[in-house]
Amino acid sequence: MAAPLETSELQKIATQACENAVGTSDIYDHSSVADWNTNIINSILSSLTAPYSDENTSPYKFIVNSTVIQHIGSPSEASTAGRRGMHSAVGAYWNGDKDGTWSFKWEGAEAKGMDIVLSITWIGV
Repeated sequence: MAAPLETSELQKIATQACENAVGTSDIYDHSSVADWNTNIINSILSSLTAPYSDENTSPYKFIVNSTVIQHIGSPSEASTAGRRGMHSAVGAYWNGDKDGTWSFKWEGAEAKGMDIVLSITWIGV
């Protein structure tokens, strides 16, 4: 699968997007989740398409999904009793030489009483 960027660069972009969106929030705040998701997605899309902004011809179409999951209980609880279960998967029929997907869980969210899980999908054009 031909990724648009190295995995380390995708991880850097995703981490920065999460850190910037959630900012200094210490806990899950339901009234902020829609804004967090929007900011994360827009930041990642901007980073992925920036190299092609002058030419306006990206060799990829991009899809970014952001999911924020609230933990039950306080973020300081160490047990898994304060967590909700979640499993996510994706499947696709595509060209394995130029299309692909990458998933990421931002570890910084755990201390804030939530999980943030992202997926980035690219489709060669």
